[in-house]
Amino acid sequence: MGKGSRLLPALETALWPLMALIAGGLVFSLFLLVQGKSPVEFFALIWRAGFSTAFSWQNTLSRVSPLLFAGLCVAIPARLGLMVIGGEGAIVLGGLAAAVTGAQVALWPTAAGFAAMALSAVCIGAIWIGLVGLLRVRRGVNETIASLLMAYIASALFNHLVESVFRDPASLNKPSTLPLVDTLRVGMMPGLQAHWGVLAGIVACIAAWALIDRTRLGFAARITGDNMRAAQVQGFNVAGLIVGFTALAGGLAGLAGFYEVAAVHGSANASLISGVGYTGILVAFLARHNPLAIVPVAILLAGFEASSGLIQRRMDLPDATILVFEGCVFLIVLLSETVQGRMPALWLALKGPSR
Repeated sequence: MGKGSRLLPALETALWPLMALIAGGLVFSLFLLVQGKSPVEFFALIWRAGFSTAFSWQNTLSRVSPLLFAGLCVAIPARLGLMVIGGEGAIVLGGLAAAVTGAQVALWPTAAGFAAMALSAVCIGAIWIGLVGLLRVRRGVNETIASLLMAYIASALFNHLVESVFRDPASLNKPSTLPLVDTLRVGMMPGLQAHWGVLAGIVACIAAWALIDRTRLGFAARITGDNMRAAQVQGFNVAGLIVGFTALAGGLAGLAGFYEVAAVHGSANASLISGVGYTGILVAFLARHNPLAIVPVAILLAGFEASSGLIQRRMDLPDATILVFEGCVFLIVLLSETVQGRMPALWLALKGPSR
């Protein structure tokens, strides 16, 4: 096999997300043209609102943190061949746990209070998504269906608890938990209008990459993802890996909820159910489930979402237009899964037998 045929799979992996993004943009352009809108203006507004100036970058970075953690919630189990798409549930319950804990530790020292809030969010998220892995191991329940259903259950449970047990009596129009004291609010990074959750998310992506690609545990996880039966034959604790990695993914999603409450909302309310967990699915797929690639992809999609308000005002389009664009990209990504991996075989077929 020649050098070109060895490099082709790596090149394909690198270019496929970019090709899917471009193809999704072309499909969405047809959608705009049918409505009599200009695709050129649409993408120009995305650039202007998300990336053109220092203010645009600050607006984009302020939305990155939950996308980083939500992307990891999908990408980490995917390395074991599991498709967990219910990270939204861990995010909202993790945020609720952080808010409730914050109200209880308001008089604690700041460091201890932050630690208690973050730990409670991580634990709740880990338990919630870890249950998905446990159901897969013990009962053979499909993790995609289980995680999606549990996300809906989490949202219903969140609304019930916020509107009854943990409701702040002073929150009349919009039920919410007690507001956090100022000492338990996560501040902004120096010189940026983005909170420290962005840096925490980047560190989490680097740590996840090191775990999966540079440790024995990660090697066992990759073997399990390639062939679960072969991993069992080799003596790997497949059940432990599945439960452990799903719990880790849920814990990271819970951490996203912590930062959303402690840095953005100041309490747990309906704004926490924003659908960012589902956007994390697109982040993970565009990144090919590579934790390091999640960072630039999350920034890109955060820029898309930062432009939604400007697009709504300038083009007289609904605020959800960006979601339609992301949906087109996601559809192309899913379709590309049927083609990826066939290019080396096609290359060899066209090249003919080697002499």
